[in-house]
Amino acid sequence: MSDVSGATTQTVGSEFNAFIKLLTAQIRNQDPLSPMDSTQFVDQLATFSSLEQQVNSNSYLENIASMIGGLHSSILAGQWLGETVAVDTSWAPYEGEGVEFVVDIPESTDETILKVRDANGNEIWSKTLDPEATSYTWNGETATEGELAEDGLYQFEIQMYKDGELQRTTSPRLIGTVTGVTADENGTLLLETSLNLTTEMANVEKYDR
Repeated sequence: MSDVSGATTQTVGSEFNAFIKLLTAQIRNQDPLSPMDSTQFVDQLATFSSLEQQVNSNSYLENIASMIGGLHSSILAGQWLGETVAVDTSWAPYEGEGVEFVVDIPESTDETILKVRDANGNEIWSKTLDPEATSYTWNGETATEGELAEDGLYQFEIQMYKDGELQRTTSPRLIGTVTGVTADENGTLLLETSLNLTTEMANVEKYDR
């Protein structure tokens, strides 16, 4: 919305400036013995006034839109700040602390496996998930016994099997806390989380432990 309003303001403002230059040149270069008709001059001044009001109106609308956007963010911040949430993502930042997540496992699935890969796509950990558990935690384990993963971004993939055949792959939902509410340049509202992830609100839902 702000982009459209800004473009409109720039367009009208450009026309406004061009009109002023044209009117000034016309007055400066008119024939003293045959000056501009008074009715024509009044009409041009009316056009000048209309353009001026249009520029001001667009500026006011842009300010109002900005105020509404700020108010919306403030209201949402009050509703989300401090809430425990589940974030739908396949990438998880690891900084030495366990990464908690949940997975919706269908009853038709008889084996669910977590695959953890590093930023280069190399598998570093694999584990079969207990279907009876309500949540899970990856503590940085790797395939090398006693060696923990380095701090960084890791890809999580959930593989679901039935009778030994892969049925589907999906992403987990990471559990964290909302620490802030912001908006991008397009006005899309974003939630900042304790997971060091900032994501669109559509990817987040409140989570009751």
